[in-house]
Amino acid sequence: MSRSAEDYGPQGDAARHLTLTELEAGHAALPQPSRDHGTVHLIVARHADGVRNTHEHILMTPEGGVPGDRWGRLLADQPEMQLTVMRQEVAELIANGQPLTVFGDNLFVDLDLTSENLPVGSRLRVGEALVEVSPMPHDGCAKFKGRFGQDALRFVSGKALRSQNLRGVYWTTVEAGDVSVGDAINVLSRA
Repeated sequence: MSRSAEDYGPQGDAARHLTLTELEAGHAALPQPSRDHGTVHLIVARHADGVRNTHEHILMTPEGGVPGDRWGRLLADQPEMQLTVMRQEVAELIANGQPLTVFGDNLFVDLDLTSENLPVGSRLRVGEALVEVSPMPHDGCAKFKGRFGQDALRFVSGKALRSQNLRGVYWTTVEAGDVSVGDAINVLSRA
């Protein structure tokens, strides 16, 4: 069976892969993110041909998530996997100069995504949309390993840092709303 471009998406650059030691040192040097307020820095839709498009503005809905994203075509019956979200600074560290669209996440934000700060069921206002933290763990996979290397996969999935959600989290849209790059994110409640 042949696989489509969507199965793979963009390839990573092996010359940009960092070692586990470099990733851990880079992470330790990052500033502490805000626990209660953040900002949307990048909005990405993953299309059927494997291409990722960035958007300045979207209408995020419970039925569609990010318009045109693969979730609406392939996984609409799994709302707990609707929105993939990653902390921008962690993504930039792992990408090491590669475009953030290589990850395949929908939103890149500057907010504390740790399970301590945002336990499952926590609600946030993202622009005008209301979202909820999903119980689905957002783990690294073979595609992540191929794009960023074995050490990056160990970095995001190792027991010592797993609660930091370095690979990101899933959110589900509860109420539709406009979301733009630069919009505020506010934690409304923690479960």
